[in-house]
Amino acid sequence: MAEEKKINILPLILTGIAIGTLIKFFIFDFLRVSGSSMENTIHDNSVICVSKISFGIALPFSNSLIVQWKEPKRNDIIIYLYDNKIVVKRCVAVAGDSLDYSADSQYILFTGGNEIALTAEQYDCMKNSAVVPEGYVLAIGDNYSQSIDSRTYGFVPVKNILGKVLWK
Repeated sequence: MAEEKKINILPLILTGIAIGTLIKFFIFDFLRVSGSSMENTIHDNSVICVSKISFGIALPFSNSLIVQWKEPKRNDIIIYLYDNKIVVKRCVAVAGDSLDYSADSQYILFTGGNEIALTAEQYDCMKNSAVVPEGYVLAIGDNYSQSIDSRTYGFVPVKNILGKVLWK
């Protein structure tokens, strides 16, 4: 009678869990979007795939990068922590980009060919910034009227950007 070889499956399961954990924390993640700030690009309750290594290696459970090798570009959809929540916004301006304002009949921010509506409070908060400072980006939700973003809380430090949305 032939001897049956027993395969110990426990090391395979533990290796799989370890690899999956490393991938989730450092390389890719799938996140469910809550809110309408990125409508019509990303809908409420949609699942997005995020590359966590697009700009560097993030420190798990933190809002900063350990190592950074690239900065976001205009129109990248990025994730970062704000108020202890992961938020998804579009990078509309990068360091050195000029910011022009109109306060005629309505408040508008002009940057990179975009006309972005501002409330009176957002205008007052931003009007003294003529350019995006070095090491920062201007991140704004596509649904201007429903988005709390850089217009309200200021520029986002590049070192705090945790990833780039790959697909939505």
